[in-house]
Amino acid sequence: MSAQSTNTFGLAPVSATPLRDLFAQLKVWNDLRLTRAALNKLTDRELDDIGLNRFDIAKFR
Repeated sequence: MSAQSTNTFGLAPVSATPLRDLFAQLKVWNDLRLTRAALNKLTDRELDDIGLNRFDIAKFR
C-alpha cells in the first residue's frame, strides 16, 4: 500500500522550470560577480602569477 498526500495545490511541474532557471542564472551571475571582485583586488603581479591581466578580468561575464 502506498501513501499519497492530498494537501498539495496541484501546480504543474512545468511552472517550476522557469523559476528554477531564473535562480540558476542568478547564481551564475553572482558567482561571476564575486570572481571579478576577487580578481580586481589582486595586484598586477599576482594576476601575472596566475597568467591573467586586468583585461582578462572583463572576460568573466
